[in-house]
Amino acid sequence: MATFELYRRSTIGMCLTETLDEMVSNGTLSPELAIQVLIQFDKSMTEALETQVKSKVTIKGHLHTYRFCDNVWTFILQDALFKNDEFQENVGKVKIVACDSKLLTQ
Repeated sequence: MATFELYRRSTIGMCLTETLDEMVSNGTLSPELAIQVLIQFDKSMTEALETQVKSKVTIKGHLHTYRFCDNVWTFILQDALFKNDEFQENVGKVKIVACDSKLLTQ
């Protein structure tokens, strides 16, 4: 299964990367094993989002910037409203990165 490395820039991905870097620096973990952990993280995040997340969210806001490069869409919204059946949340500025999941099967 191919994966994107997008989730490494999430809060949990960045914390994992920092921890792995520290462990490699301390000699607790080899660089090769740290890379394998990150690859498994990418696979696990992709699988979890595909199989376990069932909720849908509506997003409305002012589109400040958008771009499409290397089959990746990036949207920057201002004054965004996230809404689902249970809650709604206003966010001043949000960046959304979207990739075509069909590319994972290639």
